[in-house]
Amino acid sequence: MNQSPFVVSRFQNRNGSFSWRVDGRLSGVRIRRNFKTQEEASAEKATLEIKAAQIESGRPNQIVTFLTLEQVRDAEAAFRRLQAAGISLLFCADFTLANYSKPAGDMALADAAKAYYAAKERERDQHALSDAQLRNIRKELKTLGDEFREAKLAELTTQRLAAYCERRNPSLKTVSLRRGLIGTFFKFAYQRDWIASNPVEKIPRSRIPRRSTSPDALTAAKARELMAFVEGFRDGELVLFYALCLFAGIRPCLRNGEIIKLKPEHIRLDGGTILIPPEVSKVHEKRIITIQPNLAAWLKAYPLDKYPLVPSKHVRNVRAHITKQFGLSSDVLRHSFISMFVAKFRSLGEAAIQAGNSESIIRKHYLDIKSSAEAAEFWSILPKRGAASAESTSQASTPSALPAAA
Repeated sequence: MNQSPFVVSRFQNRNGSFSWRVDGRLSGVRIRRNFKTQEEASAEKATLEIKAAQIESGRPNQIVTFLTLEQVRDAEAAFRRLQAAGISLLFCADFTLANYSKPAGDMALADAAKAYYAAKERERDQHALSDAQLRNIRKELKTLGDEFREAKLAELTTQRLAAYCERRNPSLKTVSLRRGLIGTFFKFAYQRDWIASNPVEKIPRSRIPRRSTSPDALTAAKARELMAFVEGFRDGELVLFYALCLFAGIRPCLRNGEIIKLKPEHIRLDGGTILIPPEVSKVHEKRIITIQPNLAAWLKAYPLDKYPLVPSKHVRNVRAHITKQFGLSSDVLRHSFISMFVAKFRSLGEAAIQAGNSESIIRKHYLDIKSSAEAAEFWSILPKRGAASAESTSQASTPSALPAAA
């Protein structure tokens, strides 16, 4: 066996440290290279020996590589694919390293939920998300965190999340709502490479039967009884709240409804309209509501400069008793307005415009709920205060579906 022309020896540097030196000659050229470890020096020695053997055998173009055979085959296949496009393999490697982000499999559910909620808060601040939607998101994230404490995002599989959506034997609508809320959360995480895929996408969607019942709406007699009660309570402190929600369809929620954002200057009694600007509207879209003659009578009997649009805090508890006494649901005042409007004017399009709904929703839920006779009785509900002037106003004007000219 021929002796190797290269040797590896331990070498002491001038500063006292030690290195491993490869020494020898290649085609008459002296080779002397230092390495920190013996393994690196031995690898270099092997490479130089192969080069020397190739030169001696007359095959100097053969390439020495540290790649395995499988890695060499992958590199050759990649090169052939890219060659036709004129793209180098090195360019693709650099591009991948610069743009590819490996999924963070160790992202905690709690950390991801915190980041997601912060993003949704920003959307709310930019008027792209309502307060009600943000509350639903916060509630669902808390429930999800309580259900999977200390869990990593990558650990939440489709099966586990499907069981989460169907816990405690919920209705199909509840399952659908849960799926939608956590689905957007996991989509957010997937877009940021915190998970390799969105597990919620594989959860089957619930087929919810079409709603056959109509929304709650007061009868004309019940509406008259309600307005008579609030007119006699504390000198009518609650009148404007109930009159605007019942006869103009203003959304009545005292936490984030339109009524708490509405200002007296939005109510243009002289022009016969109520302006709902985008910052007041639930859907952030401007709309104009026609002030019907009976509502005009209520606004004249209880002027905006003397009576509040929203009851004071100490009266809100009384409102809860009124709700219980008259069996009012959360949106029954608004439902009554839309139902009576459609019954009186028979215009789905105008009802949709003034209520801030789509025409399809008006047709589906409010058409033919009330008769024209009951609607006529509803729109004739007038205040007892200033009854004579209110009656003359009612006789001089007929209900109008279209906004009056400003």
